[in-house]
Amino acid sequence: MSTTSTQLQSDVRGTEFADLGKKRIEWANQSMKVLQIIRKEFIKNQPLKGMRIAACLHVTAETANLAICLRDGGADVVLCASNPLSTQDDVAASLVRDHNIGVFAIKGEDNDTYYNHILAALDHKPHITMDDGADLVSILHTKRQDALDGVIGGTEETTTGVIRLRAMAKEGVLQYPIVAVNDADTKHLFDNRYGTGQSTIDGIIRATNFLLAGSKFVIAGYGWCGRGLASRARGAGAEVIITEVDPTKALEAAMDGFRVMAMAEAAKLGDVFCTVTGNKSVITREHVEVMKNGAIISNSGHFNVEIDIPALEKMSSSKRTTRNFVEEYSLKDGRKINLLGEGRLINLAAAEGHPPSVMDMSFADQALSVDYMVKNHSTLEKKVYRVPEELDKRVAKLKLESMGIKIDKLTPEQEEYLAGWSEGT
Repeated sequence: MSTTSTQLQSDVRGTEFADLGKKRIEWANQSMKVLQIIRKEFIKNQPLKGMRIAACLHVTAETANLAICLRDGGADVVLCASNPLSTQDDVAASLVRDHNIGVFAIKGEDNDTYYNHILAALDHKPHITMDDGADLVSILHTKRQDALDGVIGGTEETTTGVIRLRAMAKEGVLQYPIVAVNDADTKHLFDNRYGTGQSTIDGIIRATNFLLAGSKFVIAGYGWCGRGLASRARGAGAEVIITEVDPTKALEAAMDGFRVMAMAEAAKLGDVFCTVTGNKSVITREHVEVMKNGAIISNSGHFNVEIDIPALEKMSSSKRTTRNFVEEYSLKDGRKINLLGEGRLINLAAAEGHPPSVMDMSFADQALSVDYMVKNHSTLEKKVYRVPEELDKRVAKLKLESMGIKIDKLTPEQEEYLAGWSEGT
């Protein structure tokens, strides 16, 4: 059931879905070897004992395993959705029924319910916040400042969220230290690139059953998410076009073998569009005006503001849902434009998000960052910090071990050579 109350212990679609959710959580756990190791350590050492954690994340099977790990480390965890369409209802039900973890998340929840669920999570009066897009932190610093008392630190998962938090820190309004998990090499180099790349293609294909081979695929943004998506789209046989505002990234895309141009030109050519910039109004009215009949528009950035949906609504004489997660807009000139997943994260709206084996690293970073924050918060300033390098390297080392991969070590002679300056050639 959906509700506007913020006094519930949980608000999920229904526990009748819990059996399937339990199986999905167990399936994901099999591929999350690093998190399994950390969980065993947490069970033994109880580093989070007495800590209340409010987590605003995508409620998926992978996230469920993170929540269970934190709980087993002694924390009292509540979870709410970081996107209205990203919740897996069966997983949410299993967390409530089988793991006694409070969840406030329903796939397809309206805007009011979405924010009421965040308020419900903040009623938990957390010591630690975990965010995916910084909505929880934003609400905490505006509408729920009463819940700031007792908060000692937080973590942030996404590029979009880190941008918002650094802006808050720069303005001097951030009230506690936050670790930018997204900045960890074992997060953005893998989760953003390989996770977003594969899951975005998966979401687009599940929603449309469109053949990418031979099509023109326009990607807005060539950060790590854009790089991953471009690689996977090319692998599926698409002709990939990149649009960028950063000259260095645009140059890199060109040297990686992709066509690079302004969106005004790409809009005339594309069959499929996907935005991954973290910014707003990337596809606007002027772009839609020149798109082909039947063009497919999607987004894999955190918020749906990357596509100017209000402008698309004004340009249309009607719209209809033609498939799950596909809305066909009939423009006044007769062309039809297809918007996927309401412009929200298509990899989570129409698919299952990142595979568990890549989220293993991201959520290992999350768990270790929470542990770090609990241990070190009293010495940290009210700003955004990188994941400590030793934690980042540890996650990489554990991941390699879980894959059965061994690497070389520097000899003492090599270490001395790299640390010195006098030996020369």
